[in-house]
Amino acid sequence: MTRLSQKQYESRVVLAMIIYAGLLLFVWPLLRTMTSVPLKWLLALAPVVPVVYVIGLLARRIESCDELEQRTHLVALAAATAVTSALSLAGGFLCIAGVVSLDGSILIWVFPVMMGSYAVARWRVLRGYGASMASCDDQKSVWFYVRFALLGLALLAVAVLGRHHLADYSLGFIYGTGFAFAGSGLVLALLRAYRKRSPDE
Repeated sequence: MTRLSQKQYESRVVLAMIIYAGLLLFVWPLLRTMTSVPLKWLLALAPVVPVVYVIGLLARRIESCDELEQRTHLVALAAATAVTSALSLAGGFLCIAGVVSLDGSILIWVFPVMMGSYAVARWRVLRGYGASMASCDDQKSVWFYVRFALLGLALLAVAVLGRHHLADYSLGFIYGTGFAFAGSGLVLALLRAYRKRSPDE
């Protein structure tokens, strides 16, 4: 398998996320008017395709890292799996007990929770090895994260403009996704810029 350059990786990830956002904004609203079940299946699952593609890109990048870097990803993934499983189990018991009322739409948050847990866990693992440890992620430019922040801001703008035409659930999900992209992109861009200024830290 050909190794992706950093520029190729960044451009493909950003393009996949733009497609993902476009599907959420312009394809998902069509589900309410669809009567064909097969077509409804296709439209409902369409946003999953770019996400799976990004996961595949990330796997290729991790595969090209050294063994220590791969270990940090493995430990972080194990921790994220444990956290997500525990939260899902707790939610299930609360639903069965009648304490909270949740429907199947809550499943859409499983992947974001896992990715958030994965990011936090990996940050902790990296700190355990020391801030100066080499990382495949150090090759990413500040603009890689800035583009994610801009994508988040674009999602927020569309949510504001379309607030009268979108269902409450769709609107909430778009707001959440927009804030997640904008916030994490901005924070990571600032941290990357700080690391570039302070390479010895």
